[in-house]
Amino acid sequence: MNQERNARAFDAPAGQIEGRNALAEALKSGRTVDKVFIAAGDPDRALQRLATQAKEAGAVIVPVDRRALDAMSATHAHQGVIAQAAAHEYSSVEDMLSFAASRGEPPLLVLCDELSDPHNLGAIVRTAECAGAHGVIIPKRRSVSLNATVAKASAGAVEYMRVARVGNLNQTIAELKRRGVWIFGTAAEDSQPMYRADFTVPAAIVIGSEGAGLSPLVRKNCDMTVHIPMYGQISSLNASAAAAILLYEVVRQRKMA
Repeated sequence: MNQERNARAFDAPAGQIEGRNALAEALKSGRTVDKVFIAAGDPDRALQRLATQAKEAGAVIVPVDRRALDAMSATHAHQGVIAQAAAHEYSSVEDMLSFAASRGEPPLLVLCDELSDPHNLGAIVRTAECAGAHGVIIPKRRSVSLNATVAKASAGAVEYMRVARVGNLNQTIAELKRRGVWIFGTAAEDSQPMYRADFTVPAAIVIGSEGAGLSPLVRKNCDMTVHIPMYGQISSLNASAAAAILLYEVVRQRKMA
């Protein structure tokens, strides 16, 4: 059942690569591959070697039932493997920091902690670009990747916004701290109203997942947790709306400074 759910998470035909030769050529060309769905339990050595090559190139390998691969396939000739290519090339965290420095601005980054909805990620990328942020960072695992749905939801912002995909979000947070970036997590409980935070410093805003919010270790590693004051009957906003409000609070503070 979990394998079938993983397969259903592959939600966009655009960027879908089916078959062993097609994936091998994509890897040879240097194309960025986010995920490889491979037939679980298939002992074929050639297939396993292909999966190893994809993993070494940075792809996440997801074993799934062959029936799930059949359901995903558009060609009906997947040969036990279907891959998801990135809709745009990824950047690096170092490039984001260098970009901020080149503009003479304190870094403003958005870290997404295990977001699963591609529309949310796309909307965050769009707002981050509009707000003048220097980059969006997502983890490789347990997160939506930069797929075609994200690109469409961003309304073209993926062409301009740097998006980095990192192996370990907590290690990235630790490195950002060493580089002088303050980490502001979003949490409804045991946190400060966002107006009390000083966003004029080099800042990274961490947006939690749609259901669980910030993961415990990520929250622990934040310098400060903040919340958006709520005055209605509904007690929370979705991830992209929260990111938009916080980003423009950063813009407001920096313009007033």
